[in-house]
Amino acid sequence: MRSLQLALGAVFALIFLMPLAHAQGPAKIEPGFDYRILPVAQPLDTKGKVEVIEFFWYGCPHCFDFDPEIMAWEKRQAKDVVFRQVPIAFREELMPHSQLFYALEALGKSNLNSKVMFAMHRENKRLLNENDIADWVASQGVDRNAFLAAYRSFAVVSKARAARQMGEAYRIDGVPTVAIQGKYITSPSIAGTRAKAIAVMDHLVDKVRKENYK
Repeated sequence: MRSLQLALGAVFALIFLMPLAHAQGPAKIEPGFDYRILPVAQPLDTKGKVEVIEFFWYGCPHCFDFDPEIMAWEKRQAKDVVFRQVPIAFREELMPHSQLFYALEALGKSNLNSKVMFAMHRENKRLLNENDIADWVASQGVDRNAFLAAYRSFAVVSKARAARQMGEAYRIDGVPTVAIQGKYITSPSIAGTRAKAIAVMDHLVDKVRKENYK
């Protein structure tokens, strides 16, 4: 009889606490826990806007998982949000992936970025040397010679190296990582989940707006 009373008591307590938990609303977003503040703010490319940068690497499985969510996030942003991706090569041998990103951008084929990640993570293509990369890009209907010209160009190689330096300036030690307004950093690993990272991004975008884009 006593065990039944205890069980009923636990059920009633749960029923009582459920609306209380709901009333507390969404989890609080706190600096140091859900996002970090860079010790040195980085320069912005656009004034009077909210600048959002996703640092990523094609070969990162977490970036592949996060890609659909951050692309959907970008589509629902207001015109005052400027979003761009920056490829990071943590090692010299990964620089071809950064060159691939900027070569596609130069050719107006950035729409292939998600397909690059699909090829790597679902079709087991490493795409780590120039010939394999060019073959794959050609298979997507892009002129092989035009791609190679862009891939080898001084402009593309310079952008790939500048991206690596930018990652160092932002103290990027893992990807995907999202930087907002040159001073806030968050990611699924920092926030805890991909969904929480998106919520933190929304919070920081609103914060920047309230601070007059500073």
